[in-house]
Amino acid sequence: MPFLDFTPRAPARHLRRIAVSGRAMTIALGVALWTAVPGSAHHSFSAEFDFNQPIVLKGTLTRMEWVNPHGWLYLDVKEADGKIVNWAVEAGNPNALLRRGLRSTDFPAGIEVSITGFRSKNGTPTANGRTVTLADGRDFFLGSSGTGAPKDGADREER
Repeated sequence: MPFLDFTPRAPARHLRRIAVSGRAMTIALGVALWTAVPGSAHHSFSAEFDFNQPIVLKGTLTRMEWVNPHGWLYLDVKEADGKIVNWAVEAGNPNALLRRGLRSTDFPAGIEVSITGFRSKNGTPTANGRTVTLADGRDFFLGSSGTGAPKDGADREER
């Protein structure tokens, strides 16, 4: 008499469904965990900029890049010897700038601006912006919060 096996077995189609369902759950869990981590894992202030080199730039805005992860302002600054140097100034991300009341339309090319910030460590005409004063007198915090920049009172979130 042949051996009879009475162990219940799931049909193969059910096993595939369970395997696919398990794989989908693993992927969904991975995505959920990945998106829960804050998106501030890029560079810190001190990796690129020198808090011992504060700078004030006054010049003519040549363009504004309203992009992620940081906006960039470019301005022509006249040096003491009369030479015009185009500076690149890193700003906060567009969403943060919007929350502070700034709009991309506030930065048409040709306007005069004054920017405080900190020079880059590599000696190029690049800076991390802290504040910007527009030609109409409005003054805004320009930088990124929580990056390790010096606490100078410009960022209202630090107060």
